Amino acid sequence: MADADTDDWTKARDAALLTKTVQEAGRLGLSMFRTELKNWIKGASSPVSEADIAVNDLLEQQLRSATPAYGWLSEESADDASRLGKRFTWIVDPIDGTRAYLAGREDWCVSVALVENASPVLAAVYAPVTEEFFFAARGQGATLNDSGVHATTGTDFNFPRMAGPKPLVQRLSPTSDEITLFPRIGSLALRLCRVAQGRLDAAFAGGQSRDWDLAAANLIVQEAGGKMTALSGEAIEYNRREVTHGVLVAAGRERHARIVEHFRNRPLP
Repeated sequence: MADADTDDWTKARDAALLTKTVQEAGRLGLSMFRTELKNWIKGASSPVSEADIAVNDLLEQQLRSATPAYGWLSEESADDASRLGKRFTWIVDPIDGTRAYLAGREDWCVSVALVENASPVLAAVYAPVTEEFFFAARGQGATLNDSGVHATTGTDFNFPRMAGPKPLVQRLSPTSDEITLFPRIGSLALRLCRVAQGRLDAAFAGGQSRDWDLAAANLIVQEAGGKMTALSGEAIEYNRREVTHGVLVAAGRERHARIVEHFRNRPLP
């Protein structure tokens, strides 16, 4: 079998594996949702619950057993530096939006990407409460529940259809007295997927987001005709030693270019 054919077969196999596993993980998270759960704080202020760990264990067992040569990077697993030498690495957030999950809100999801070298090639974001399954494969478009999604076109700054930290949005129009943001979305991955499906015209991520918050949504935005980069316009690289990122913006390509240009002329302090 030729190398290109082998790569296509492997990608199709991994896409089916990713779809099945993320949906199963979402169902597990949903089965534990709004129940009495042990939870605690890790690091300075990040909540984690036994549901995060259970979902992570399911994802790791199924994905790693099927693809033992791939690397692994998850919010809820100890980092293994061997991932840095792998061509392919799974990047996983078992429950993105743990605060929302523990509060009984709907805006949480399971987010998993397969990264080749520094770029995502497969992505799945599943919000089981609302039954939304976003999927993308590089070069093949993005879908929500098997229907194609597309980021909005145009260049206007339409404030009710933006989301993210208010100080960032205000810097787009410092003379505006009334800026109404889209209601807060507890999961960053879902916030970015709302750009891909056209419910938001743009979304920001404040500093300190990690690979697992971003990788899957990044590909979904890209395959929906949008763009997601650092505020400078620099591309985001994944599966590096440092997995923390600065301020980011996602939008349809035309609007994204205008936002990047705006901040290039008016840099953050």
